[in-house]
Amino acid sequence: MRLLSLLRLFFILLYHQFAWTYDLVAALVSIGRWQSWVLKALPYIDGRVLELGSGPGHLQLALHARGFPAFGLDESFQMGRQARRRLRRKSHPANLVRGYAQNLPFPANCFQTVVATFPAEFIFDSLTLSGIRRLLVPDGKLVILPAAWITGLGLLDRLATWLFRVTGQAGAIERIIPTIKNRLQAGGFEAQHEIVELPGSRLLVIVANK
Repeated sequence: MRLLSLLRLFFILLYHQFAWTYDLVAALVSIGRWQSWVLKALPYIDGRVLELGSGPGHLQLALHARGFPAFGLDESFQMGRQARRRLRRKSHPANLVRGYAQNLPFPANCFQTVVATFPAEFIFDSLTLSGIRRLLVPDGKLVILPAAWITGLGLLDRLATWLFRVTGQAGAIERIIPTIKNRLQAGGFEAQHEIVELPGSRLLVIVANK
């Protein structure tokens, strides 16, 4: 319990007071794969898109660069500031809102896609899921990248695998998928999954249709 409490505090600080270290920490624990994992959401996205937990803005930048009308929501002021600077350096609009996924400040039927990469538990909150359903057009979809696994055999890969296991970032795949699908079904979604095999890693993608 003490370890879990310390980890929870670490993640809170990393996402707020020490947000300036987030990219470095994410790169270290994933052996440089974190940003490439996040961008693997792009092929599943259509139309006007809302990113929940937009963080430092890497996916926002990629979405705008590809011409998507993209919006982002995050509760962290520090992350929002990073994302805004990143977008403005490339002369992209910073359509960013500070807020909580359980209380989405957007009108109904306004997004084709809602996406979240490596989100915390907020994504499965009943208020979050009902809010997402409200925002999505009738044939809209929720795209979630909930977990990744290091599959490389090098020393650093094995260390990263241990860190992911200790921090709870990657549980057993056969347990994760049914749990996620059941929670999404309870929220009114029909979910499918895909395992994306990458060099030295494996990524889980969930596509949940309204």
